[in-house]
Amino acid sequence: MASAVIQLSIKPRVPGEPGLPKRPVARLVVTPTGCEGDYNHYRTRSLAGDPDQAVLVVTDEAIASLVAEGWPMTPGDFGENITLGGVAEASLVPGTLLTIGAVRLEVSKPCEPCSNLYHLPYVGRERGPEFLRVTRDRRGWYARVLTPGTIGLSDRVTVETPAARG
Repeated sequence: MASAVIQLSIKPRVPGEPGLPKRPVARLVVTPTGCEGDYNHYRTRSLAGDPDQAVLVVTDEAIASLVAEGWPMTPGDFGENITLGGVAEASLVPGTLLTIGAVRLEVSKPCEPCSNLYHLPYVGRERGPEFLRVTRDRRGWYARVLTPGTIGLSDRVTVETPAARG
């Protein structure tokens, strides 16, 4: 399978509603500070809009591994903006460059599981601690935006790992 976008997701700010899951959209406008129409409370309030956490990327491989373990995950559940198909989870490390259409991202750091995941309907407070444990190192990757632009569904993805660039 060629590497491509399989879902783009946002969640506008709606007072009283949790930020998860994010909802699919056909196009995503990516700016240096994040994705238009997407509100991330933690990034906005606690991190003052940290550009190293502008975009959250998850692979379909990470989702599939959790589904195989009995968690009924779907793209957008982790709060990711971009769900990638055909990209090996092991290829995403800090410094990896992702080119998606005209947009260029640099993976900055892993996304750590947090209690916001309790809002997912199949998790809740009772299963929350277990879900946080099983999603450690599988919650996705934050990325900074090197080249802003618009991403569409099925856009091709090019992955350049730090090792491959030498």
